[in-house]
Amino acid sequence: MNSLVSTQTAATSTSLLTSPYKQPVGAYDEAFTSNGAARPHWQAILECITSLGMQGMQDRHSRAQRILRDDGATFNLKNDPLSPSVWALDILPNAITCAEWQHIELALQQRSTLFDLIFKDLYGEQRLLKEGIVPSEIIFAHPGFLRQCHNMNLPGIKHLTFHAVDMVRDQSGQFIAIGDRTQTPSGAGYALENRTVVSRILPSLFRDSHTMRLARFFQNVRDTLTNLASHITDSPRIVVLTPGAYSNTYFEHAYLSNHLGYPLVQGGDLTVRNGKVWMKSLTGLTQVDVIMRRLEDNYCDQAELTSDAMLGVPGLLEVARQGNVVIANPIGSGILETPALLSFLPQISQCLMNEAPLLPSVESRWCGDPEQLHYVLEHLADFIIKPAHRSTQSKSLYGHTLDKEGLANAKATILANPTEYVAQTYIPGSMMPIWDKEQLSNRPCLLRAFTVATDEGYCVMPGGLTRVADFPGEDIVTNLSGSRSKDTWILSDTPELDREVSVATIQAVQAQQSNLPSRVIENLFWFGRYAERAEMGLRLMRTTFKQLNGIDHFPDESREVLLSALSEITGCLPGFVDNPELTQQPNDELASLVIDGQRTGSIKANLQLMLSCGEQVKEMLSADTRIILNELRDHIHSLERAYINGLPAVPEESLDGLVTTLLALSGLSHESMLRGMDWMFQEIGRRTERALLTAKLLKTTLSKPLPSLQQQQILESVLLSVEALISFRRRYRTQARVSFGLDLLMIDRSNPRSLIYQVEQLRKYVNELPHTQQAGLGLSPENKLIIKSLNDIQLADLEDLAQTEESSQTRQNLELLMTEITDQLEQLTTIISDKYFDHTAGPQQLIKSKWKNDV
Repeated sequence: MNSLVSTQTAATSTSLLTSPYKQPVGAYDEAFTSNGAARPHWQAILECITSLGMQGMQDRHSRAQRILRDDGATFNLKNDPLSPSVWALDILPNAITCAEWQHIELALQQRSTLFDLIFKDLYGEQRLLKEGIVPSEIIFAHPGFLRQCHNMNLPGIKHLTFHAVDMVRDQSGQFIAIGDRTQTPSGAGYALENRTVVSRILPSLFRDSHTMRLARFFQNVRDTLTNLASHITDSPRIVVLTPGAYSNTYFEHAYLSNHLGYPLVQGGDLTVRNGKVWMKSLTGLTQVDVIMRRLEDNYCDQAELTSDAMLGVPGLLEVARQGNVVIANPIGSGILETPALLSFLPQISQCLMNEAPLLPSVESRWCGDPEQLHYVLEHLADFIIKPAHRSTQSKSLYGHTLDKEGLANAKATILANPTEYVAQTYIPGSMMPIWDKEQLSNRPCLLRAFTVATDEGYCVMPGGLTRVADFPGEDIVTNLSGSRSKDTWILSDTPELDREVSVATIQAVQAQQSNLPSRVIENLFWFGRYAERAEMGLRLMRTTFKQLNGIDHFPDESREVLLSALSEITGCLPGFVDNPELTQQPNDELASLVIDGQRTGSIKANLQLMLSCGEQVKEMLSADTRIILNELRDHIHSLERAYINGLPAVPEESLDGLVTTLLALSGLSHESMLRGMDWMFQEIGRRTERALLTAKLLKTTLSKPLPSLQQQQILESVLLSVEALISFRRRYRTQARVSFGLDLLMIDRSNPRSLIYQVEQLRKYVNELPHTQQAGLGLSPENKLIIKSLNDIQLADLEDLAQTEESSQTRQNLELLMTEITDQLEQLTTIISDKYFDHTAGPQQLIKSKWKNDV
């Protein structure tokens, strides 16, 4: 394949108007005709590539990847918080003319209407089964047909709210439907993200191409979801139900949640009470009227469906039956995804609509029919063999890729249970230009189109999600995680006019108060705590490195106290505590405390936990916060490289980037976050952890008296670790007394890292939390603990705390005070956790569905 010219000025306006690669054999080329000439609607894109040149295109490719990463656009399989898989986007759009799209749009509207009628029939009259148009085995033997959903009374004219259709072009260029997605049609959010990125990196081309916008489609999504609950309320509470952060498409769930303006919830955030669905939140229970689900059918309700699933809401189906909640798409719609239906779709269309399908489907043969089975076995190399029961574990067999042994095994598999398989004719798919390895290449592609039900019928997204094979030589476009994606442009001859909405027709609706699920604020609380743990550990570790490698002598007594404090603060015990041998040879232990992610309490482990909490509440994070978290990931990877052979030569410098990034994160939280409950709990977590660690630091470093030189070194080390050494020297000159240090670190309200500052901030925030009205019961338990800690700090005699107890040869009063404050703060976190976080265990399975009766 020919690469683009590398010098931008050498490119001419016509250099790519002929195909730069060999024309495909037996497949349609999206951009070039059979004689290699550029198709008219692709010329502007090809001229743009030429004018940018190789370097310009590569720069835009790199920029696109950076934007996707900063947006948190991931498609995770393992959900590694340090190395998330960034969504793969090819920057060249897929261009389709408006004239061609009009025919596709009509066909998609008809197909969605047909599938809506199939859903209604299968769970209602069942005319298709009674008249023998669809064999009963296909439906009743399919795990996606849920008898619990039969004859459910669903609101609205259309029951199938969302529909997605996978299409490929055949050799003639005609679009062919190869599959339908009706349970949780994924990809619309990724299509919107693709549009956002490509329009940013190729703004002039996007604007001049008169590309049809996606905004109207998503506005229709909002309107439809609102109208679904019109029989319940005029201002419904709508939520997006996700399996959670470990779902491969979690980014899309969070992205759509933010774009549409709906809370993102998990099954544990919802509960069924008194025949209704409620969201568990800080202020109690809030009724939910509409659920836009991204959870597969069988996992939605443990009470009636899969009993050992932990992702759904027990009792959800019964509430839907009563009409007290509307679910989009309705539970049970997974049956429509079976490829076996495509074998009978023309007959189904004639039966239910009295018309032929406008969008042809790929030739499909159900192996449960003896005649069809015989034909499939005779021509196996021409077919793709798909399980009739589609699942994440199911795999298709591509006959043209099998050798004789593979074909024989495939035949045996089909014959063992022919009703379980469907054969579809293999269509290679059209070839699409992509930008790959600094050159123009081509790969087979697949287009997923999306529709949403409206009052008038179905609205089709003007575009969709185009996917192309990821590697050269691949002739199969795999699932979302194994392919690249493209933005899909529907090109109009004229600019699209904005839809005008009369102000008089806009209903005055009261703004819904932001009400966060308990799970969200719990993750933000721990996000703040882990961030503070990591920062305190980093600061003390950096101070330790500076002292051990400094120009001044650091005696053994000072070394022992500082290293022991490091083990105590991180919680990596016993570590240096009472271990003189390790104290003299500390390098391996210090490296472990920094970089061992499997060691609870290490700096890397705390950062990983913080990032995991951030992933759990991705929808709550701002764009700038995601950028900072990505910088944090980069610094961690740099740290891993620096420590690959143990402790580096100048270890403190390797930690500077992490410290400044955490400070930037804290500063962004203070300066940019709205002072809502999400910020409040993040701040409570941060302040509580800082107070706890400060008390532990004072206890572990200053409770043991040392000779004057060593005592000064330890006091200055503590002050240095909390950024207070310069202030201390200016205030007290050279008088490095322990009581002076306690004055600055314990009771100085002007020091934002002092103990009293943290507790007073906690008192302020806790008083602003929602409280249960309990007249006559006095102060709440959390307020009592905070006031007691404040009194203990304010009433403390600093000179007394600095005195050494002769019998124990320790500063016993200081040790006891810090221990008591630590205990009170830990009790405070327990009370907050019990009061505001949801710890309800999931439903316990009493009978396993897979148990067999031994009679």
